[in-house]
Amino acid sequence: MKSYLAAAVQMTSKPDLGKNLVEAEELIELAVHKGAELVSLPENFAFLGQEVDKIAQAREIADKSEQFLKKMAQRFQITILGGGFPVPVADNPEKAYNTAVLVTPDGQQAVHYQKVHLFDVNVPDGNTYQESSTVMAGERIPPIYDSEKLGKLGLSICYDVRFPEFYRYLSHLGADVLFIPAAFTAFTGKDHWQVLLQARAIENTCYVIAPAQTGNHYERRYTHGHAMIIDPWGVILADAGNAPGVAIAEINPDRLQQVRQQMPSLQHRVFV
Repeated sequence: MKSYLAAAVQMTSKPDLGKNLVEAEELIELAVHKGAELVSLPENFAFLGQEVDKIAQAREIADKSEQFLKKMAQRFQITILGGGFPVPVADNPEKAYNTAVLVTPDGQQAVHYQKVHLFDVNVPDGNTYQESSTVMAGERIPPIYDSEKLGKLGLSICYDVRFPEFYRYLSHLGADVLFIPAAFTAFTGKDHWQVLLQARAIENTCYVIAPAQTGNHYERRYTHGHAMIIDPWGVILADAGNAPGVAIAEINPDRLQQVRQQMPSLQHRVFV
């Protein structure tokens, strides 16, 4: 593992696949021009609209998202995370897997993850979310992707951030960097987003890269924004604020080693 720059992209995705991919490409190019070698896109980067429309277009969204990620990785010679898009379930046309995919510079899929924790919540702002109505829950935590240059990378998606045992398992597998791409609701995000990200970084002494959705997507669907990169001590290295853009920061193996020596909590675990 070497020192390198990583980017957490922040978008305001809409119910328009074509326009979303154009916006994503512009932000990826911006991140690359700033020196990023590892770029991450948020959950729902390719489509954020009504659930019924998402399912109706799931095959097209999946195919074009996969092609897009491969194209971007090869064009810019980067490793890229597509933080979550629907992939149809073969034997159930009414559901899709919320899938995150990591693609290497040669255009090959290194690892993928199907979201296991589904967001079925009545939010106090009056909005109700029932992700399980259209999404099939995954059944396994993905393997760590061990990159000689980028370190050991662990994947997750959005609501997973509320389940610390998920990240403890990734840590147990040796993760150095935790991806937490999200479309966090505006109401919950203002109180919970930052503190949850910092907690996952601190307790696992890992870098956290959290690309995010921001603003109004359709009707009453608002997201919190503040895509972030956080170091293993919990220090916020970059915050994209409220507007579309990129948060960029250095991932430094020396800093990782320093924190783990100063606070060797992973070595002191009693229950694993």
